Amino acid sequence: MTLEQLAQFSNYAIASATGVLALAFVAYVAQWSFARNVAPERELVAAGKGASDPEQSGEERSTMAGGIGFSLTMLAAVILFAGVLARGLAAERVPWGNMYEFGCAAILFALTSYLVLVRVWSIDWVGPIITGFGTVVLGLSMLVYVPAGPLVPALHSYWLVIHVLAAMISGAAFLVGAAASVLYLVKSRAERNTPEDERVGFLWSIPDSARIDQIAYRVHAFAFPIWTFAALIAGPIWAQYAWGRYWGWDPKEVWAFITWVVYAGYLHARATAGWKGKAAAIVALIGFATFVISFVGVNLFVPGLHGYAK
Repeated sequence: MTLEQLAQFSNYAIASATGVLALAFVAYVAQWSFARNVAPERELVAAGKGASDPEQSGEERSTMAGGIGFSLTMLAAVILFAGVLARGLAAERVPWGNMYEFGCAAILFALTSYLVLVRVWSIDWVGPIITGFGTVVLGLSMLVYVPAGPLVPALHSYWLVIHVLAAMISGAAFLVGAAASVLYLVKSRAERNTPEDERVGFLWSIPDSARIDQIAYRVHAFAFPIWTFAALIAGPIWAQYAWGRYWGWDPKEVWAFITWVVYAGYLHARATAGWKGKAAAIVALIGFATFVISFVGVNLFVPGLHGYAK
């Protein structure tokens, strides 16, 4: 294939992956919807519910929709991988030299992280958030699309591979942690306010809030050292090579540091004071918001030395 054909294939693949991921989101939403009248398994057994009962039927449809959602997510990840790979081959470089490429590659890492953690920790219950967020990011990436081509001079460095790769890995984990934090807030509120006999629906088939909180903490604890390396080690070293200084308080550098401070505060409080619950989840979500601002808002709306990353 010629470079032009590879670029065209990449565009089709990424657009197709966006559509498939949107269908996965719909399937996950259907999974929750079908289970809206399903009681926890312990109640079904105690009540002697059988296969012919409406609740049992709803549970079966919910399970089927969840399986379809997971399969579509896997398919979207495979297609997106093909699109990102073709983009790199067409540009003859790593495929994350601008916002469009970063958005596509970052969602690929996020989907991969989610699929792996489903096998490790059975976190399929964050599927609607991961697929919904991924669909939005891929869709918005089309708005900043640029044709495949060479990098600007400042990006001609192997630190592009190291710095951005570390940022994408940590960002993927931050997304999973943020999704878990959202569901923690929802589940903990429901546990406080919902009587036992009214606890029906998919929400009551996922782990309790304490387990969700634990998973969120573990994911953030994994991501933080990688983000530290990306933002405070690899980034400044690259800046020294590109601009002759390690740190210059450029807007993107400032927001990357703000993200680091917020997540450092979250993990420090969790580790030293046993700080758990609603406040910790809110801080984690603030951290993810600053991460998004750093990689989207600053690039689009704040002038600075990183403006070429648009």
